[in-house]
Amino acid sequence: MPGQRSITEAERLASEKLGGVPIRREQMAAVANIYRAASAVRQHLENSVLRGSDLTWTAFVVLWVVWIWGESETRHVAEEAGISKGTLTGVARTLQTRGLLRRADHPTDGRLVLLSLTDEGEELMGRLFPRFNEEEAFVTGRLDAEECRGLAEALRQVVLQVEEDGEERRRALRDGADPTPRRSGRRPRA
Repeated sequence: MPGQRSITEAERLASEKLGGVPIRREQMAAVANIYRAASAVRQHLENSVLRGSDLTWTAFVVLWVVWIWGESETRHVAEEAGISKGTLTGVARTLQTRGLLRRADHPTDGRLVLLSLTDEGEELMGRLFPRFNEEEAFVTGRLDAEECRGLAEALRQVVLQVEEDGEERRRALRDGADPTPRRSGRRPRA
């Protein structure tokens, strides 16, 4: 991207900065490249196929989750989309205003809200996803099918490591303490 350092330049600078620091370089490179790849793909998709439908990445992911899972509780949609319930509230409100998403009270628990796609939301996703998938093919264009499968499986293993063992690891790093909740609008102290 114009005005940004290339991945090669960033790797060279990190190597110079870290010099003789004893770190696990391969693991650092893997995690750094997961982040870089996710950012590059997100920006590309937002600035190409999603822009034409006036959707942000987050709005698309919310629509995708509800499209795939069907009517779902907001807490589950937020979890699957990787966003806070507060962020989901704003995104859902916008999508509802646009006539793409429907909010309904839970039939047995008045504290819960259910989300589902409207007919317009279903039509949009049915029309949009093939174009989105064409861009998925574009961003993985330097990989063959076997490399795509290998990459997908390797990333799946990263996700499973965090899902299955992450809480225990985080607790150990906190010496068994529960995480301190963040106060709204404030960053944790360094």
